[in-house]
This record gives sequence, structure tokens and C-alpha cells, in this order.
Amino acid sequence: MKKIIRTEAAPAAIGPYSQAVEAGGFVFLSGQIPLDPATGRLVDGDVAVQTERVLENLGAVLAAAGLGFEHVVRTTIFLADLEDFARVNEVYARRFPASPPARATVQVARLPRDARVEIDAIAVRP
Repeated sequence: MKKIIRTEAAPAAIGPYSQAVEAGGFVFLSGQIPLDPATGRLVDGDVAVQTERVLENLGAVLAAAGLGFEHVVRTTIFLADLEDFARVNEVYARRFPASPPARATVQVARLPRDARVEIDAIAVRP
């Protein structure tokens, strides 16, 4: 059995997928790119600004599920340019100050709407 999680505090899905799906005590969050949920547009700014917006979007979806960043057990970071790795890490580390989740980081050829960063996550319900 699965439960669809959605919130207007994060960008609506731009394709045939859900913002998040809960199943078996886990919440699987779809990748978020740096879209402003109010306008649906990519935020202006460098990769640090974009990463902040991505994490705010993920936080909104987590909150809609009744969870927070402390419940995240796995993330994947997709970067348009691996040279941005250090800047993304600086912003990311502030959301996970203790007991960070397992993670993979990969460079990709291109992200939706030419974003610099996308992050997905898996959280566990306590």
C-alpha cells in the first residue's frame, strides 16, 4: 500500500510523478530542482542559491509527510558540473549537521530546465 504526499509549499510535479510516495515506513521524495513554488520558475543565482532552494523544496515535502531532515536516510545529488561539489556541500551540510544520511553525488549531462543541481531523498518514519 502506498500513500501519495503532496504540498503546495513545494513546486508541483512537472511530469507524471508524485512529489513523494510513502510505502513500508519509508518516504521516497522525488528529485527537486531549484524552482520557486510560487512562480514555478527557476530561481536566479549561483549553485549555492539553487541548492538552498532545492533543500527548501525538499523540506516542504518532508514537512507535508510530517517529517524533517533528521529522518532522511539517503540522498542523491545530481550536478550539472562536478566543479560545484564544494559549494553544494557547504549548503547541504547546514541541513544535516549531525548524523548525515548516506549519499551519492553524480555529474549529469543536463538537468531539467537547465538547473545546476537536483537532489532526491529517502526518509524513514520513526
